[in-house]
Amino acid sequence: MDSLLNSDRPPVFCPGCSHDRSVHTLDRALKEMGLKGSDVVIVSDIGCSGLFDTFFKTHAFHGLHGRALTYAGGIKLARPHLKVIVTMGDGGLGIGGAHFLAACRRNLDLSLLVLNNFNFGMTGGQFSCTTPEQASVASSFLNVLEKPFDVCDAAVCAGAPFVARSSVYRKDLPELLAAAITFEGFAVVDLWGGCPARYLKKNPLSPKEIESAIEKLPPYQGVVSTNRRREYSSHYREEAAKKTAGVDWHGIEKTFEPTVNERREVVFLGSAGQRVITGGTLLGRAAISAGMNVTQKNDYHITVMRGPSVTEVIVSPQAITYTGVGKPDVIIALSKEGVQKRWGLFERMTKRGRIILAAGVEIPTTDAQVEEVAFKAGGIKKKERALAALYLMARDRDPITPEMLEEALQQSFQGKRLEEARLVLEKAATVLTH
Repeated sequence: MDSLLNSDRPPVFCPGCSHDRSVHTLDRALKEMGLKGSDVVIVSDIGCSGLFDTFFKTHAFHGLHGRALTYAGGIKLARPHLKVIVTMGDGGLGIGGAHFLAACRRNLDLSLLVLNNFNFGMTGGQFSCTTPEQASVASSFLNVLEKPFDVCDAAVCAGAPFVARSSVYRKDLPELLAAAITFEGFAVVDLWGGCPARYLKKNPLSPKEIESAIEKLPPYQGVVSTNRRREYSSHYREEAAKKTAGVDWHGIEKTFEPTVNERREVVFLGSAGQRVITGGTLLGRAAISAGMNVTQKNDYHITVMRGPSVTEVIVSPQAITYTGVGKPDVIIALSKEGVQKRWGLFERMTKRGRIILAAGVEIPTTDAQVEEVAFKAGGIKKKERALAALYLMARDRDPITPEMLEEALQQSFQGKRLEEARLVLEKAATVLTH
């Protein structure tokens, strides 16, 4: 097979950089495996290791610092036939440590090459999670204060089934990389090398000294028998195909025709306990029963039993490509807290807009039509007002109808809850009139 190196962007590193050797070694491994560029994805991190994706004629993805494994996981799940290779420095490994541990536990068929040169070489030679305590680095004494991270020990403890440590100067390294890439599961190769521009200036290390240091550590050379298990993506697909897996979900069947021919933006502004989000969900279900597209975004305090509660629902016969609310068509203003949370929305409404306003709630000046509703006088409790307001929308058949709302209730509630919801609609029909 031909080289997979990109002739239009040849590898360029500092003279003597171990990454240059890693690039050519990886290329040799891919050639020996007979892989084509279309068979491989290289996912890179930030730093000098982040240049790898440009040096190969393969599929490529360049991500944020420490996050390469997350993108690689998504690619592998979506395109399981591809060989997904992640290149990450020791800096990115430390920044994305939680992602590394999760990848070891999950066991997706990914190959992680940790280009370990014991410092943040690109940003000035600061200490990383693998910098030895006795090393001299640009971040002064900070590495003395923290115990360095053993990549292989951590990988094995977290469940990685293939773990190897090697010097980049090892003669049979192409074969080791090929074994890692071929392995069906998560493979980690901790590649030790030198950073001549930063680390090696203050901490001279020859290739022999690097190899000697590795020989004094536990010999990680590949398969970890105690961690062998099913590869995640294939196992996932097998379990998902079983009839007993997950929820038996068939979607909401279209039983009505759409009542609008263009996008509608509806915002509920209330307080905790007013079932605002439930109201938004019912609106969405009702619209879906007419074959319309729906999005819902919720906003509430972390202290869920107090403070504002807001939900934004977009209903559209067309695909919804942007889920932000610009100029709401309808605002259901049920409480002071919710209104204050989205005060600026009222100023953006047009004369065509509609506001269903709970009596006693103050709102800013607006061009929209305001319909003040005496919920309290009508005997409608605070927790019932979102549903009662939905009745007003359904009564006017924009963007849903009473029949669509009834369908949504049947899909959402059963028994006593369904009876209570229907009573709210009956009460609303009796007391909420123009």
